[in-house]
Amino acid sequence: MSFKPEYHRIVLKLSGEALAPAQSSDGILDFNKIEQVAKVIKKCLAQGVQIAVIVGAGNIWRGRVGGGMNHSRADQMGMLATTINALAIQDTFIKCGIDTVVMTSVEMHAYADYYTARHADRALNDGKVVVFGCGLGWPYFSTDTPAVVRAAEIEADAVLMAKNVDYLYTADPKKDPNAKPIYDITYAEILDKGLKAFDMTAVSFCKENDITTYGFALSDPENIYRVVMGEQIGTKMHN
Repeated sequence: MSFKPEYHRIVLKLSGEALAPAQSSDGILDFNKIEQVAKVIKKCLAQGVQIAVIVGAGNIWRGRVGGGMNHSRADQMGMLATTINALAIQDTFIKCGIDTVVMTSVEMHAYADYYTARHADRALNDGKVVVFGCGLGWPYFSTDTPAVVRAAEIEADAVLMAKNVDYLYTADPKKDPNAKPIYDITYAEILDKGLKAFDMTAVSFCKENDITTYGFALSDPENIYRVVMGEQIGTKMHN
């Protein structure tokens, strides 16, 4: 691992499911896990790394569980749920001494600032962590796509996808005992092989805009720091 960070500015995608407690009876958020993430974020900030966070809402709501609901309306509920998670992250980060601002792509001034790339860039340059809520503000997109779009807009060096899985695999490891982890792969290979790295719209966007991403498990939040410092963790995806 390097003594200097590999990346100056990152977007950290946090899976909502990865932030959920082990027992559903314990609520929707594991605040101990968020605090662990905050401590790692502080280490990254101390190295001069600028950090934006975008969070999913799988711990609260996914549009596909809406049954017979209108698809757009179900996705709107999901966007609101990401804002709940964003506010929880902000609260924990502030308690840990991290100046944090929430920006949403849908105007909700009572709870968050309205997102523009210019405002986000200014906050990051001021040393603040920016947490993005509401995805892109549009239905039909998972939060993987907003993560990489925001990365392009704020000119981030890499996107870190911290989820419940440790690698991208050659097949679904839950179904195929012969599935093998992939450590390094191009977007062209992901698309050609139809691998479930993350949302395929996001994969195509990364390919077109030359965005480097890492997929790794949030089970050990220190993985965030390791990737930032150049250690090979999880799967590196690139052109």
